[in-house]
Amino acid sequence: MRLARRDQEVFGIIAMAGGNTHAAAGFHAQQAVEKVLKALLCASDLDFPRTHDLESLALRLAGSPYALPFSAEKLRPLTPYAVDFRYDDEVAALLTEREMRSIVAAVVDFASAKLGAP
Repeated sequence: MRLARRDQEVFGIIAMAGGNTHAAAGFHAQQAVEKVLKALLCASDLDFPRTHDLESLALRLAGSPYALPFSAEKLRPLTPYAVDFRYDDEVAALLTEREMRSIVAAVVDFASAKLGAP
């Protein structure tokens, strides 16, 4: 969770900077959510593959005490920021920074409450 919060903080800084930073902001938003999901999977003793696919990671939590309180599909637009847009200057804005912030906050806050993490 500590590393996820760091990515959440970096996302916030980059998103506020404006300019040509959308891909970088999206990358850190995606990374924050990915780290949270993997922490929840570890807490659930559930195996998971090496992947950046947030939706598939969230679906592995279904039926566990750590299942997200919203559809895993909501996370799908963040995944390309870790893979497809990582090394690309031309980025299709799949989400606004505000939408990214909302998703990251929802996932981090949920996990913090479930795991008792600050």
